[in-house]
Amino acid sequence: MAQRVAVSDGGNKKSSRVRVAVRLRPYMDKQDGKGEGPCVRGLDSQNLEIINWRNATETVKYHFDAFHGEQTTQQEVFLSSVKPILPHILNGQNASVFAYGPTGAGKTHTMLGSSEQPGVIPRAVGEVFKLVKAEDEGWDYSIGMSYLEIYNEKVLDLLSPSSQDLPIREDKDKNIFIPGLTHTTITSFNDFDKQFVPASLNRTTASTKLNQRSSRSHAILLIKVVRTQCALPHRQQTGKLYLVDLAGSEDNRRTGNQGIRLKESGAINLSLFTLSKVVDSLNSGTAVRVPYRDSKLTRLLQDSLGGSAHSVMITNIAPEYKYYFDTFNALNFAAKSKLIVNKPFTRETVAMPVLPVKRAREDDEARGSGTQPHKKRQKEEKKTEQDGSSPSAHFHSLSEPSVMDRLIALEKLMMSCQDKDKTSMLKDVAQSRKEIQELKEKQREFESKALLFSRLAEEKSSTKQEPVFKDNMAPLQRKHTNAAKPKKQQAVVQPLQVTQLQPLQQLAVGKKQSVCLKKKEKKLSDQVEPPDGKENRMENDWESQLETSVLEQSRQKILQVLNSGSLKELKGLQQIGDKKAKLILGWREIHGHFTKLEDLAKVEGMTEKRFSSFMKANILSAMGK
Repeated sequence: MAQRVAVSDGGNKKSSRVRVAVRLRPYMDKQDGKGEGPCVRGLDSQNLEIINWRNATETVKYHFDAFHGEQTTQQEVFLSSVKPILPHILNGQNASVFAYGPTGAGKTHTMLGSSEQPGVIPRAVGEVFKLVKAEDEGWDYSIGMSYLEIYNEKVLDLLSPSSQDLPIREDKDKNIFIPGLTHTTITSFNDFDKQFVPASLNRTTASTKLNQRSSRSHAILLIKVVRTQCALPHRQQTGKLYLVDLAGSEDNRRTGNQGIRLKESGAINLSLFTLSKVVDSLNSGTAVRVPYRDSKLTRLLQDSLGGSAHSVMITNIAPEYKYYFDTFNALNFAAKSKLIVNKPFTRETVAMPVLPVKRAREDDEARGSGTQPHKKRQKEEKKTEQDGSSPSAHFHSLSEPSVMDRLIALEKLMMSCQDKDKTSMLKDVAQSRKEIQELKEKQREFESKALLFSRLAEEKSSTKQEPVFKDNMAPLQRKHTNAAKPKKQQAVVQPLQVTQLQPLQQLAVGKKQSVCLKKKEKKLSDQVEPPDGKENRMENDWESQLETSVLEQSRQKILQVLNSGSLKELKGLQQIGDKKAKLILGWREIHGHFTKLEDLAKVEGMTEKRFSSFMKANILSAMGK
């Protein structure tokens, strides 16, 4: 089991400011046909000035951590700006170096260089291997590398060109990682060179009006150093070095980009604009959202800007007047970036030792004897628990040597430790002795009780206790009679027979019915339901009581209204509301006229019961009219 330990570097401050160095590219006469001369010049190793575009007689001065002029070599840039942060990697901390500037200002030359003048990347990797060799023995080192590019907001693996767009993730410790990215272990600088040179050729480049070999993507090289302690407690520290070559911001009016090049420059400028927003948010000093997730570039540089890395930004600028505004903007961005403060810490995991568990004396004795099988011992333990010997088993845990041994070991440890306050130590020792004595007394008391319980259980099982009072009389018995018991009469439940009530007029004898009798008759008729099958006959009897001609005439009138009536006329029918009238109109538009009144039952919501009540209500109302 490993735990993550965040340890700040004792020799450094808990916070580290982003170091900014500015490198001025040599002046090229061929690019400046007007011969106006450079617009930027260095004052000393940390200061430079640029002509104020608002007033040509004035200059704007800048102060940075380092200024590298036109005559500065690759070696001097590496020694003064990059080399000081590399030892942090071997201590489990992160470091980051990235080149920023407009297109054609020399960023790729600063980071990669050439075979005669190697740049920051080959020099930094070589220095890492030198530092590993110079380290003391007792640590095992493992060095690996990954190489990727961000092209049109797609993360592509340069060590595996056939891979597709890779996602960017964040682990539980808020560390940024890319699943599926190739990680190759390297043991020497030659191994690195064999992997890095072919991968660099896979990077996307193209020609523009300002640069014959312009980088069309952001390239990021990751060097991961893991060192593990050989002896206990096997500490493991992980440090990462990010070497970033950013693509330059482009003015499409001067580069002449079209088609694919225009799309590439749009993606580059958008990511660099997001980078400037991140810097502005970090420098605002308020609790605002930092837009790291707005671009994949800023998502990967999250650790370098405002994160936990020692960061160095090398800003490349050009001295020609046609690059004036690009240079002016780059210097302003560099001035804002040097105000960012990171909080580096050591990423360390420590292997937790696994303590052996002491076994009880009973298990050791059982293992030593080996005469009784394990299942048999379990059965015997269950029997003893049932017989009442559970107290001895319960309190036997106090007699285990683990408790006593730990208390004795604690006493020895306290006696061996050298503490200034000896009185408190002696008090603790006396307290521990007192606890040991109390435990021994309790153990004796429980053992005696357990012995007593076991003896009582044996006596109960061996001897049977006789009752104190003896009674030889026979138990009382109830007399059995042979007389047959009279059978109880069972109630017979007969089904309810509903009969038709005779009219009350037949029951009346020579007297007129009163009003009360009429009301009672009505209630009785309401309460009594007709038998099954007679209700429908009673509902249909009203048609038989009407004349056939009158009934047919009423049916024709209703059919005429259903076929030709408007919404208002349909609503004039009995039991037809607004909703039913609209449904009848809709059915009529789809299926045509009703051929007979029974077709009305086909309308939605019109059941047979509703249809019969509709017919009865409308025919009776027509006759009443």
